[in-house]
Amino acid sequence: MGKETRIFVTASVITLAIGFGACVTSQTEPAGATVTPAPASTPSPTQALTPSPTPAPDIDYLPVLNALFAEETFRAQLKERLGLGDEQVIRLRAVAREETASLRRAADERSATDALTRAQERITAIIGARSTAQLYALARERWSDEIRGANGREDPPPGVTPVVVTTPGSAAPNAVPGDTRIVINAPAYRMDVFDNGELVKSYQIGIGYPEFPLPGGMRTANAIIFNPTWTPPNEPWVESPTSKVKVGQKVEAGSSLNPLGLVKVPIGSPSLIHGGKSPAKLGGFASHGCVGLTNAQVIDLSKRLARLGGVEVTDDQIARYRRKRTETKNIALRQPIPVELRYETIVVEDGKLYIYRDVYERGTNTEENLRSVLGVYGVALENLSESERAQALAALDQMGRNARGEKVPAAAPTPHAAGADGPSPSATSSKLRKAGSTSRRLTRQVKGEKEMVIEIAALAGKGYSTPVELDTGRENLHAAAARKQK
Repeated sequence: MGKETRIFVTASVITLAIGFGACVTSQTEPAGATVTPAPASTPSPTQALTPSPTPAPDIDYLPVLNALFAEETFRAQLKERLGLGDEQVIRLRAVAREETASLRRAADERSATDALTRAQERITAIIGARSTAQLYALARERWSDEIRGANGREDPPPGVTPVVVTTPGSAAPNAVPGDTRIVINAPAYRMDVFDNGELVKSYQIGIGYPEFPLPGGMRTANAIIFNPTWTPPNEPWVESPTSKVKVGQKVEAGSSLNPLGLVKVPIGSPSLIHGGKSPAKLGGFASHGCVGLTNAQVIDLSKRLARLGGVEVTDDQIARYRRKRTETKNIALRQPIPVELRYETIVVEDGKLYIYRDVYERGTNTEENLRSVLGVYGVALENLSESERAQALAALDQMGRNARGEKVPAAAPTPHAAGADGPSPSATSSKLRKAGSTSRRLTRQVKGEKEMVIEIAALAGKGYSTPVELDTGRENLHAAAARKQK
């Protein structure tokens, strides 16, 4: 696997490809949808693949293959380019799913490697060594296309080259961007919109359940899709005895069974920013690997995002889209907007030290990381007053415990304390085990306090930007109630 592909997969796929499609819609929109056309990216059936001399992929390939098999176009490519039959594709998909589940349950590196070896042997038994190598080559090719597109499988507008950043989004913890971008910090349940380095709007958000965590690193928004459809992925959580949706059966735009609400903004597989959430879901776990907003919030975001992306979305347009909920409208951005997904549990903001609960149990609330964050502002832990130091260390301990009150082990060192590239390998393994359960039960609520705040005299006037026009999703609820009373 190439360096760029490895960075992308390690940062955002190996943890979340296991929940692929959790918030992702079908690749095609319903008849009548307005979608900006783009050149086809699927190679012709006669194009030859160049397989590796020996099909020996690394551990990343299992969740990648499992994710790709959820795509109809990938399955079609296997038939066209590898000459596979329907039965072979069905069997391959079952192998990828079963062995990815084994990988999720892997308790150590050896058992994870066993899952990979077993998958390779089973695949080779079905299609042979040469076709297995071609399968891996095609998977690598498809994920390279994802990196170049990085837009949730929505085609970029003609003449626009999507911006993709696979390196850490910030050089230091709590960095304030100097460009135009969206910054999302999962433990703070917060999303910020920056325009040329100025914070112009903040939103409280819902984040992915611990079993389907929000990824980390840099993504890109290329389109705003009003009235999106939704295709339930092939995951245990989709179907239950009382479920009204079925795996693979598209839920139309406007349906009461569609969880995406009025708008979705693809930000790279398998994540979205989308509406449809109740205000009660904000500030907690709310999705399968996506950023959740209320419909009112996502409408406000869509107008701001459109303006920053060089297009216009008016109130009249939105009103039309809301009246015609069964019609999907895809608005391509002329200038793609970077989306930075952070996992920062220690944040300096306006002279205060915020320590957020380590909701994904990544072991980030450590004294080492606290020293790193303070050091950005020229402050040493020893220079704090006795009271400030005691409060900070107590907050680290309290916010670094899981729902059972157990101390979360410290993570391996990350590029910086923010962990912008996602969890450490040890944390990833833990999360894979946690997500490997076939149970439909999810961690629905955050246990205990979500944050602790300590005023630090030496940090006065320093830190990350304070929220601007913070939208908690409840203002519109109060306004609607007031209108009813009148």
